[in-house]
Amino acid sequence: MTGPIDWKFNEIVRTTEQLSSLDRFTWEEANRARTFHQTFDCYRETPLASLPRLAEHWGLGGVYVKDESYRFGLNAFKVLGGAYAIGRYLAERLEMDIGDLSFERLRSPEIREQLGEITFVTATDGNHGRGVAWAAAQLGQRSVVYMPHGSSLTRLEAIRAAGAEAEIMQWNYDECVRHAARMADEHGWVVVQDTAWEGYEAIPEWIMQGYSTLAIEAIEQLRALDVPKPTHVLLQAGVGSFAGAVTALFASFYGEERPAIIIVEPNKADCIYRSATAGELQIVTGAMDTIMAGLACGEPNPVAWQLLQDYGDMYISCPDSVAAKGMRMLGNPLGDDPVVISGESGAVTAGLLDHLMTDPQLADAKDRVGLTEASHVLLVSTEGDTDPSRYRDVVWDGMFPSFARS
Repeated sequence: MTGPIDWKFNEIVRTTEQLSSLDRFTWEEANRARTFHQTFDCYRETPLASLPRLAEHWGLGGVYVKDESYRFGLNAFKVLGGAYAIGRYLAERLEMDIGDLSFERLRSPEIREQLGEITFVTATDGNHGRGVAWAAAQLGQRSVVYMPHGSSLTRLEAIRAAGAEAEIMQWNYDECVRHAARMADEHGWVVVQDTAWEGYEAIPEWIMQGYSTLAIEAIEQLRALDVPKPTHVLLQAGVGSFAGAVTALFASFYGEERPAIIIVEPNKADCIYRSATAGELQIVTGAMDTIMAGLACGEPNPVAWQLLQDYGDMYISCPDSVAAKGMRMLGNPLGDDPVVISGESGAVTAGLLDHLMTDPQLADAKDRVGLTEASHVLLVSTEGDTDPSRYRDVVWDGMFPSFARS
């Protein structure tokens, strides 16, 4: 393993008045997004895999993995945010409510003529850009995608195949975000990015609301398994928008009975962990060359960070080997547990949970967050094998081993 696993427990107690408002992340707002997603012909609820043999191995009451590799045929959850944000943006342009607009109506010739040509631009490691490209193409619109240095050529070609003009730049992710914003200003394009800055808040919020679709699906699926609620939820964070959205919905829906929220990041791009440790927003710079490309973000979304600061319980920074172990464990299950094909960013929470439950050096962290034989833990595999070659490097060939070889 390269590097330690660092953790920070949130010991700050805030009054209700001090906590961030959850008004924009209620069940009603999340269901509004899901209702829009349900108008897509390709909408299917993604499966929730129950892993009882793995739970028994770890000494837990239950382990459940929301498998987003089935989302819209795009192998990742990100399209939920991009598609909903584009839908909301077009609804605003049409001066209509998103509840009155199906995906099919938005792509109709009369609506297309009314809107004219719009170019959507974004920065991405792959999954978000592919989702934006797909949604824009489905609606007859143009998209431009910028990818950071070191991005996968496989993911680049997948974005182009989805309909976007895409290229890999010589910058890191956050610099690509700034470039996308500059291009939008120069050309009159529309930025679809899941991080916010002054004067750019609405679209990132819509993206976060779009992510909530998977959370309400998971809540309903757990109930169908006679699990009233998860006791713990592990969420991976890049800029924090996905983690912030799911955290906010669970806090809103369950109130004081909400599950413990554990935020997990790569140690080369751990801006949320560093912010939690410092007590204020922190930025990570440099190449951020982690295997977890979808999480290689150095600047937190300030809206998401505030939610995670207020409602998160533990923040963890871990090396790439943790994600690699999670990939191998989910892809090679115990007994009759189902197989989950999970990519680098998707599997890190599974790898981290293994360390929490088996590593004596993390016993204090395990105790502080209350993981016991009565715990029912929800994980989200946010992507499948979006880079098949890298997936095989890890799962077949043992790249990023979990232990030091002699």
